[in-house]
Amino acid sequence: MRLLLVEDDDHVAAALSAVLARHGFQVTHARNGEEALQAVLPAAAEGKAPFGVVLLDLGLPDQDGYQVCGKIRKLTTTPVIMVTARGDVRSRIHGLNLGADDYVVKPYDTGELLARIHAVSRRTAPGEEAAPASDSDSALTLGAVTIELPTRRVSVDGEDVQLTRKEFDLLALLAQRPGVVFRREQIISEVWRTSWEGTGRTLEVHVASLRSKLRMPALIETVRGVGYRLVAPVA
Repeated sequence: MRLLLVEDDDHVAAALSAVLARHGFQVTHARNGEEALQAVLPAAAEGKAPFGVVLLDLGLPDQDGYQVCGKIRKLTTTPVIMVTARGDVRSRIHGLNLGADDYVVKPYDTGELLARIHAVSRRTAPGEEAAPASDSDSALTLGAVTIELPTRRVSVDGEDVQLTRKEFDLLALLAQRPGVVFRREQIISEVWRTSWEGTGRTLEVHVASLRSKLRMPALIETVRGVGYRLVAPVA
């Protein structure tokens, strides 16, 4: 797999590139946001995926990493993993809103990083774009929320809401059985297609992001110690 590493510290980049190379990755190193965009642009202009994954450090010298993430997302659907020292939920949600697929908080374990890289590459592999656990071609309507499974569109009161791939998959899973409690392990298995325990925090951030984007905090209820369920709005 080709991987774009966006990291301004040459020592960090060299050490990480060596580790990634040992695990079969072909690494391209960009030292700043402009180099990252120039690396992505040629293939993206031809409608091709330039890399399997972009590993994007947010602390870049020329541009804010969030801005770079947004620009990359406009060019390509290549998965982006943010690397950040900002561990608060609000920062993570902001990154997901800009189109990031996942995040790793510094300092991170190399094994965790590799697991997340493999996870996002599996999620976005060809043939994995359909909404999970449904053969229905009809839209799901829950009060003001409409979820169109075939086209992967979501709207609230007729206004489209832009969701990431995993945000849509998570919402579609919960919406197909309103009121039913989905265990965290079940959601991670069906949406993230992994049993890796570290994905749990990612699930929490995606739920928070959905609540924010849909402007309906009560739509997804946390069942403490178990998981989540979608609460159908009262007509």
